[in-house]
Formats: sequence, C-alpha cells, structure tokens
Amino acid sequence: MAELARFTLDSNEDEIAEVVRIDGGAIIEDAIDLHMVERLETELRPWIDKTPGGLDNFSGHNTTRTGALVARSAACRELVMHDKIISMANRFLGPYTNKIQLHLTQVINIKPGQGTQPLHRDRLAWGGYIPDQIEPQFNTMWALTDFTDENGGTRIVPGSPGWDEERRATDDEKTQAAMGAGSVLLYSGSVIHGGGENRSDADRAGVNITYTLGWLRTEENQFLSCPPEVAKDLDPELADLMGYSMGNYALGYYSEPHGMPGPVDLLTPEIVLGRKPSSKHSNSALLTPQE
Repeated sequence: MAELARFTLDSNEDEIAEVVRIDGGAIIEDAIDLHMVERLETELRPWIDKTPGGLDNFSGHNTTRTGALVARSAACRELVMHDKIISMANRFLGPYTNKIQLHLTQVINIKPGQGTQPLHRDRLAWGGYIPDQIEPQFNTMWALTDFTDENGGTRIVPGSPGWDEERRATDDEKTQAAMGAGSVLLYSGSVIHGGGENRSDADRAGVNITYTLGWLRTEENQFLSCPPEVAKDLDPELADLMGYSMGNYALGYYSEPHGMPGPVDLLTPEIVLGRKPSSKHSNSALLTPQE
C-alpha cells in the first residue's frame, strides 16, 4: 500500500511543499498542541452539534460540514494564520499568483456509519477550466480527533496529481491519512482523495482550511460568512487573506452604492473596514509595449 510522507514543524518548508506538489499529500505530526485542540473543540462543538447532516451522497448523509469558522471561532483564526502553513501555501501557490486568499473554512465531522466519499479532485470545483500546469489550491485538514483507518481517515492517492482523468487507482495505490489529534494533513487541489468510511462508534472530526490563488473565485463566500461588521475587528492580515484587499491591480475594488465618499469612485475593500490598504499593486502587467 502507498504511504504518505511525514514531517515535523521543524522540517524544511520547501521540501514539504515539493512533496505535496508531486505526491499530492503529506502529514505534519503534532502541528498544534493538545491545548489548542481542546480550544478548537470547545469553540466549535456547539456549532457542529447544530449542523444538519449532508444533503447528498457526495457530501455524506452521516457527515456534517460546518463553515464560517473565522467568524465563529477565535482559535480557528489562529489556524488560518499559522505561520508555517501560510509560508508553505505561499511557496506552493506563488508560481501562479501575486497573492493567495482564503478559500474555505469547514469542520468535516464524519459520524459512525458513514460510508466512503467518492474519490475526487478539489480543483474540479472550477469546472475543469484551469490548465493542468496551474495548481490552484493548497489544502489542510487539522485532526481534532485521531484519524484512523477505522473511523474515516482521509483517503489519498499519492502521486495522482499528474494522472490522466481516465486513470483509476488500484487498492494498493491508495492510503489513508492515519494521524493523531493535533496533526495536519497537507494536500493539493489536484490529488485524488475522499473521506473514509467510519466503522467506529465515535465521530471523526477535522478542520478543513484551504487556500487558493488570489484571482480565483473562492468556494466559501467569505464576505457573507464573515461580513464587514465582523471582519472590521479582525487582524488586518487575516482580513486581507479573506479578500478584504485587492487581489491585483483593478481586481476587487468596489463603489459605495449610497454616496460618493471621495474624488474617485473606485474604492479598495479595506475602506469598508475603516482602514487604508497596506500594499499597492502595479498596473504594469496590464500594459503592452507601444511601438
């Protein structure tokens, strides 16, 4: 059976990012301590318990998916902005974008009796229109409980990012992300993966936080999940990552619908949070050489 590479927080970031790029997945063991796991469980459990079950076979009828984690959990904000993860996300996605953004925040809670999720690639959320040579997504799955073969640890097909669409994984090409609570699975948007079958008598809970290219539409609409009245009190770097900043020159401005607050009717998203942008993008990429 295939195996996933395992690292620690002290491991070389370039090496980890390259393994994720080629193999599609890797595990960092004990990435957060058990105190942080307990904080996350305490803050998220009331929301998890309120979340209705899945609506289809893909999402899982015995699986709940709880979002809006930035608005709902201070501990999740720390996960989103984890220095090591942000650094690797930038290294991984940097060749294709000037800026990364937060794509998704979600607790995936697989309950006893849930069968396997169909294997899939997350990049297909964009309909298959992104060229194969562009990697659009850097994903994390933080274990709130132990992930085991029995309770639905995420299934991964190492090496599958470069596979043709028609190729199907054999059993010996698949593996499961067995890891302890506090560990994190890193995986690309191109790797074949899916939730595992929970044959145990307890829930398997993980926090799924993913990042994408600054010029793509995000899976979770951050402006609705975390509207300006909430985002204005967040750390500016986190708000920027959520899209309350320009993705590039002329990418993401707005106009105030009820008035004309300044000399130019093109405002940067930071204005709605009551602050000025921390960086300015050049328009040089839009210009063509003139004869």
